[in-house]
Order: sequence, then structure tokens, then C-alpha cells
Amino acid sequence: MTSAMDRRRFLGMGMAASAVAASPAKAMGWAFGQAAQVPDRVAQGREAALKTPITTTKLYDNVYLLQGAGGNMALQTGRDGLVLIDSSFSTSVPKVREAIAAVSHDSAEALINTHWHYDHTDGNEGMRAAGYSIYAHKNTRERMSTPQTIQFFHLVMPPSPAPALPSITFSDSMQAWHNGDSLDMVHFDPAHTDTDIYIHFQKANVLHVGDIWFNGFYPFIDESTGGAISGMINASAKALAVADGSTKIIPGHGPLGAKADLQKYHDMLSAVRDKVAALKAGGASEQEVVAKKPTADFDAAWGKGMLGGDVFAGIVYRTV
Repeated sequence: MTSAMDRRRFLGMGMAASAVAASPAKAMGWAFGQAAQVPDRVAQGREAALKTPITTTKLYDNVYLLQGAGGNMALQTGRDGLVLIDSSFSTSVPKVREAIAAVSHDSAEALINTHWHYDHTDGNEGMRAAGYSIYAHKNTRERMSTPQTIQFFHLVMPPSPAPALPSITFSDSMQAWHNGDSLDMVHFDPAHTDTDIYIHFQKANVLHVGDIWFNGFYPFIDESTGGAISGMINASAKALAVADGSTKIIPGHGPLGAKADLQKYHDMLSAVRDKVAALKAGGASEQEVVAKKPTADFDAAWGKGMLGGDVFAGIVYRTV
């Protein structure tokens, strides 16, 4: 389903959604009230977020990139209200709000989640308490509202509390006119997960693609919740079709990039997929494929992040 809305509709949905937000008196509890319920990995992320500053980069007159311990965020300011993309960790919320206040005193309006993963959504409850209504693909709400397993990390995530859940969802795409710009929110077919979307600020020419792009290193693909290498390739191609040579592209992780950077990433994914697929089709096991080093030509440039080439080759093998 595709939907479009003007500012009045966007605002009306936000007011309805805000009715279920936590009261200001309860707002201080969200960062710590879940601590005993979450896995160690999430607790470690929250601890890191306490020590990590938020950096702000102006991308357009009223659009900013915010970076901290979690996934990259974006902010649109203006009289129609603030639009924030992703919420990082719960313990980052006070710093995120301070970073926002440093560039704008506009009222809170909408928080858009690029996908369901905790390093992009753990701050949802705190941002809802600050007055934001939460938008996302329908699968993001479904994933967040039920227990989820990320097998790669041996991680079992409990359901998120009700105030953290997106209250406005869509299937294929949604368009909103806000602060003098048109915002396109479009679902990718399963790629990093089955919940991924991009957000394109058309006038500002800023494109946030979430975790379908890890800029400068091999990406994590969450095979437990629908992710697959071919989906990542298709998603990056879809994003490339939206961008032009002047588009500022925000990855889920890593530095701000341009279309040429995303093209290099797309080409790397395609080359590794093709090598692994050919070996697998020839009967090679995962261990045999990894031993043949199908990522060798790319490891120097892409293997310095969370995943080394051997680990990435294994993920590609399992999802090709």
C-alpha cells in the first residue's frame, strides 16, 4: 500500500499517537527500567552510548546528520516540527536531545525508524516521551512487538515496551510534505532485514538508507530476520536509482557518502556474491568456500570493520 499525506495529516497522526506517550514524570525511567530485561550485548551498547558524544553535521539548510554510538541519525528542522530518523540507544537520548536543541527549538513531531534493530530503535521510548510519534514499516512494529532471535550474535531480544513501538506503519511507501520538503519513505525488499526502508528528503537531496549500507566495511546481514546478500545488492541498486551525483547519502553505519561510494559498495557485494554462488553451485561446502578466500580482492578495503572477509563469506554462502 502506498500512502501520501500533507502536513495536517502528518500532524494529526502525530497528535493521536502522542496520546499513548509516557508522561514527562515517567520519562526518566526508560533508560534504566529495561536494563535487567535485555541481553548483555544491548547493555554493553547502552554503556558505550553513555561515553560517546553526538556529533552534528549540517547537510542542508534544515537537515543534519547526527552520529553517536548507535546507527546514524538524521534530523529535519522547521516550523512544522522536528523529524528525526532513528533513535540510537536509550542512554543516548539525553545527548541526542541536547544536540537537537543546539540547532533548533522547534517542537517534536516524527521519529522514523529505518528498521527494527536495537541500535536504531532502543531510544524510541525516550523520544516518544519527548513528544515524537513513531513511523516505520509494518514489519518493524511486528518484529519489535514479539521476541526476536539474531542467530549470528546468539542474541534473543525480548519484545519492546509498548511506548517504543511504531504507532504509524505502512507496507510499501509513504510520502509526507513537511518543512517545505517532500519526504519519501520506501520499503526495500528483504535486504539487511525484512524491515528496511529509505527516507529521501527530495529538496534537500539527502537520502538515509539505513543498514543496507555499511560505508567502508563489510555489512552485517541479519539472516534470522529476512536478510540476504541478493536483497542487499537489490536494495543498494534501488538506492542508487534514487540518488544523483549531488545526493548526500547517509549509511546506517560509517561516514556520510555519495553515489560513487555507494556504487563501489554495490559492486563489491555483487562480485563477492557471484564468486560464492559459483562455488556453492559447484558443490563446495561453506567451510570449503571460506577456505578459497572469495573476498581476498576486497579485504584490504572492506575488511577492517566488524566483520572480516571469512565471516562475511560465510554469511554470503548461507544467504545466497
